[in-house]
Amino acid sequence: MNGKNTGLLIVDVQAGFNSSQWGVRDTPEAEKNIASILKVFRQKGKPVYHVQHLSKNPKSPLHPSQSGVDFMECARPHPGERIFQKHVNSSFIGTQLEEILRKDKIQALIIVGIAVDHCVSTTARMGANLGFEIFVVADATVAYERKSFEGQLFSCELVHAITLASLHGEFATVLTTKHLIPMIGEQS
Repeated sequence: MNGKNTGLLIVDVQAGFNSSQWGVRDTPEAEKNIASILKVFRQKGKPVYHVQHLSKNPKSPLHPSQSGVDFMECARPHPGERIFQKHVNSSFIGTQLEEILRKDKIQALIIVGIAVDHCVSTTARMGANLGFEIFVVADATVAYERKSFEGQLFSCELVHAITLASLHGEFATVLTTKHLIPMIGEQS
């Protein structure tokens, strides 16, 4: 971050991700960590941006007709915080996110949210390609178990670890809440 204008991007922290349909998840402390990071950003008066996934599938818990589309308590937007609604994995596609970040002179983005291997990773990769310095908070992101195309089941912990390893050093700096919060405090 080193003196760069930094924003917090909260990706898809929605009630529908508590549904058992997604399978086993990891990072039980993610919501607590997201709330802690969000609290520090608000206390410092730093910009916060929320992303909300609106599924086009009426059976999805993230469909606008379902209560699962709502933000989780730990990440409910406050008045004045921007909300970007999307229908795809990238928070930049079909939204004004890039335009608003540039208008707000944001140079670095701290990304937290669900799921790390889908929307968080896609957003981080695209953000880096657009020239933003990206930070992904490992313990403020969530992964679910996944099946390969051959039917092999991969644990949520393995999915999370491989996703973060793929991002770190190439598209983002991966860190933990414990390391991030003091860095936010050092920013003016």
